[in-house]
Amino acid sequence: MKIENVVASTSLGQELDLNKIEDSLEGAEYNPQQFPGLVYRLKEPKTATLLFRSGKIVCTGGKSYNEVKAAITKVAKDLEKAEIMITIEPKIEVQNIVASSDLGQEINLNTVAITLGLEKVEYEPEQFPGLVYRLDDPKVVVLLFGSGKMVCTGAKVPQDVVRAVDKIAAELRDAGLMA
Repeated sequence: MKIENVVASTSLGQELDLNKIEDSLEGAEYNPQQFPGLVYRLKEPKTATLLFRSGKIVCTGGKSYNEVKAAITKVAKDLEKAEIMITIEPKIEVQNIVASSDLGQEINLNTVAITLGLEKVEYEPEQFPGLVYRLDDPKVVVLLFGSGKMVCTGAKVPQDVVRAVDKIAAELRDAGLMA
């Protein structure tokens, strides 16, 4: 399993002057006609942070919770350099983890769709080459491709991704669809 993206949010507990921030921070982009938030990209860790007037922040692109935390900490320090004082410790909440995995063998998606049951699975190869499998526990969505590669989205903690991959692999083995 490889975490590709962690999306997290927080709040600074105060309103932000996005025009002032755009003027103060190199690389900040604010075009309210196109998008209501300011986009601030960091090179290290390589992330994009969306700042909203309400003080809400969304950070995307981190490969781990620690990278997201480092990015939000850096953004807060950069804001303070721009004379915007942050008075609270931002509480970071993971909204979504996107991870990839590989079962290590090709899978017949038509057979998988029939075997796993249509109430959990969507498979329309004319529309999209992957099978969409919605799990209830953990509550994630897995895209399964004929190559055996998978993308898991919707997890809040990395353990949910591991559980989802293990669960799908076990179901495929139990159904005789995977060695």
